[in-house]
Amino acid sequence: MKSGKLYIENIMKNKKVCIIGTGYVGLVTGTCLAELGHSVICVDNDVEKIKKLQNNIIPIYEPGLKKLVLQNSKKRKLSFTTEIKEGVRNSDIIFIAVPTPQKKNGEADLRFVEKVSREIAKNIDKYKVIVSKSTVPVTTSKRIRETIKAYCPKFVTFDVASNPEFLREGTAVKDFFNPDRIVIGIENKKAEKIMRELYRPIKAPIIITNIETAEIIKHASNSFLATKISFINAVSNICEKTGANVEEVAEAMGMDKRIGKLFLKAGIGYGGSCFPKDVEAFIYTANQHNYDFKLLKAVQEINQFQKKIFIEKIKNVLWILKGKRIGIWGLSFKPNTDDMRNSPSIDIINVLLKEGAIIQAFDPVATEKAKEIFKNKINFKSNLYQAAQNADVLLILTEWDQFKNADLQKMKKTLKLPIIIDGRNIFSPQKMKNLGFDYYSIGRKYEKN
Repeated sequence: MKSGKLYIENIMKNKKVCIIGTGYVGLVTGTCLAELGHSVICVDNDVEKIKKLQNNIIPIYEPGLKKLVLQNSKKRKLSFTTEIKEGVRNSDIIFIAVPTPQKKNGEADLRFVEKVSREIAKNIDKYKVIVSKSTVPVTTSKRIRETIKAYCPKFVTFDVASNPEFLREGTAVKDFFNPDRIVIGIENKKAEKIMRELYRPIKAPIIITNIETAEIIKHASNSFLATKISFINAVSNICEKTGANVEEVAEAMGMDKRIGKLFLKAGIGYGGSCFPKDVEAFIYTANQHNYDFKLLKAVQEINQFQKKIFIEKIKNVLWILKGKRIGIWGLSFKPNTDDMRNSPSIDIINVLLKEGAIIQAFDPVATEKAKEIFKNKINFKSNLYQAAQNADVLLILTEWDQFKNADLQKMKKTLKLPIIIDGRNIFSPQKMKNLGFDYYSIGRKYEKN
């Protein structure tokens, strides 16, 4: 009789998985499924990206990902191709992980999902489970089913499932193997059994729902987290006006088990590829079903307002921005990622440039992607001290650990004036005052020497 471990490993070897789309979600999901023991083919129509992946060049920065890609490619558990037919024909489970960008009206653009569904239909040759992994509005999986059914051979049967991802950029690999829960929306027991077997090695609650519920869970979760961020940012503004400390407020709030401490960190607002898009898409979905989601509209307004407040801080400190040299620490929307999508730094820097400021910036990993956005409009520096060199003020826009551990005495000598405006509250106001800095942060008392 086989041991439990060997039995699980044997099950894993029998799973053949195709991931269509090798963005953050697709590449991490495919790589981690291969690490579990599955045979995974990742498909993308971006020829250059696939060439890089085939040559072990990882197009995104994500801690721990490169190591897993290399070792699973070497084991032949993970491969990359531009041929969707190859992926579909050689798999039992197909994940759709293509982009769902936002249209101007807030609606999710599902043209890539529709196109991939057609391609799957043209190449499907036997029963498979087609899983929506992309963040999509409710009823999208129904559309996927209708599309595949319309274009696939009449003798082929298949099931559609929804398996939303909850990966955080910067900790995506860890999140995959240690999730709070796995949500699976399915149509029948057959598909449920296959999906349960796929995730069997992961010790986490599996939530089985109908497909529509699974689709809403993702948008509802991200929208609620965005709401927590905007709430504490709104509170931070009241704290500044009254002399209270938002971090102490957040700490006390977070001790209440009904509230929790996560996502109660005041700053310059949320960014990234998920929160802004998902909040907007959920508002649009609500409108389509005749519900005015006023709460989420306020969440958006507060998030935008937070950047305006930060810019006003800069103007109040420097008075005139034209010709002022401004050092910036951090460009990515959060630490441990090179993702610049919807980063608050973009809007803030663009305003400063429009006002005639001279920008010199440093980010540990996002510089190349930032160059694609700003071109030669700002000076990119190779380390944090160069970014502060002879600057009239230093702005902190991303809370990288490297910044928290900086030599502050050295930095003080590097700056033209010892002024820091901290959009992420990474330093203690009292400590900075003791060191001789004029230090401004979010929702905490200004410390000026």
